[in-house]
Amino acid sequence: MKKTVLREYARLIVRCGVNVQKGQEVVIYADLDQPEFVAMVVEEAYKAKAKKVVVEWDYPSLQKLHVRYQNVKTLGTVTEWQKAKQEHFCQVLPARIHLISEDPDGLKGINMEKVSKANQMAYPILKPYRDRRENKEQWCIAAVPGAAWAKKVFPGMRTSAAMEKLWEAILFTSRVNEDPVKAWEEHNADLARRCAYLNSLNIRSLHYTADNGTDLTVGMIEEGEWKGGGDESLQGIYFNPNIPTEECFISPKKGQAEGIVYATKPLSFRGLLIEDFFVRFEGGKVVEVGAKKGEDVLKTMVAMDEGAAYLGECALVPQKSPICESGILFYNTLFDENAACHLALGMGFADTIRDFEHKTLEECRALGINDSMIHEDFMIGCDSMDIDAICEDGKTVPIFRGGNWAF
Repeated sequence: MKKTVLREYARLIVRCGVNVQKGQEVVIYADLDQPEFVAMVVEEAYKAKAKKVVVEWDYPSLQKLHVRYQNVKTLGTVTEWQKAKQEHFCQVLPARIHLISEDPDGLKGINMEKVSKANQMAYPILKPYRDRRENKEQWCIAAVPGAAWAKKVFPGMRTSAAMEKLWEAILFTSRVNEDPVKAWEEHNADLARRCAYLNSLNIRSLHYTADNGTDLTVGMIEEGEWKGGGDESLQGIYFNPNIPTEECFISPKKGQAEGIVYATKPLSFRGLLIEDFFVRFEGGKVVEVGAKKGEDVLKTMVAMDEGAAYLGECALVPQKSPICESGILFYNTLFDENAACHLALGMGFADTIRDFEHKTLEECRALGINDSMIHEDFMIGCDSMDIDAICEDGKTVPIFRGGNWAF
């Protein structure tokens, strides 16, 4: 891929993604797959007048070794230096860039029960720090190709050709064209218009149906708001948390979901694939799951904590979107969730509550925002999906027909 194009992408992530501010610290999380591109992002952050840029590298093979040889207590212990690091983040509120490239099967064979127990130990210690930073930071998740990921997406190609093909797909769906910043401004404006219409309906529940058996009704929070595209932190900084994104989303009311829903794409949960699965809800809670592949992983996921079995997000994505129309199955949530309507189990978003900036996190959660240590999106959209909104005035309004917007 041409370096000039990659520099445009790096600039987009820094300027339009996290929108680095003068004097701000930046933290970049990346795997080892694209160090040259990571260096471009670092340089662009400094050009945006960042005070300091730190890169935290990840390597799944090391994670597997740690899990294999450390005991649960050691894995789950949050040391004093780690607490000090979290406190530093609370004080400086860095801009966070996540450059994902991981192998969808990269953690195959890992002891998931051991990992889950360790995470459950650490979460109560880390949660207060995360709550203090909630909605105050800018962050952006974007992608770069990894060799194993590219071969998973394009299995019939040589590794080099698959990497190039995946670069092309990432850049196309991320709107990296002649003027990517302008393209994102126009895209964000379109999503904002759609959210404004959805908010005008005063939706009280959504009813999903599809010919694969999906028949699910999800209740909405009266004070809830639809959001999409760019967002604004509590510091007043506009940023784009996902590149790419095609969704209009909201956090539903905890405890209000009835019926069954079938996934239409695989889900990679912490490096392990779950395929051909369904989830059934009663009283808002998951009461049954099934999967042709990865059922044990799915059961572990919904049992991570009390909130993991409740919904945290409903997102609307039409079939007529760049990622869906590419025909590519990315085996990656960032992309696959933006190719289809999706739901998320676990944590909801406090900033989908109207006037959330004047409320505490506890007040938002009391209104119905779910709380959990996980937030896992799974795709349910297809070309037969219909979605109806049941509104406050009792009217039923079509939102999706045949997998696309009905307005």
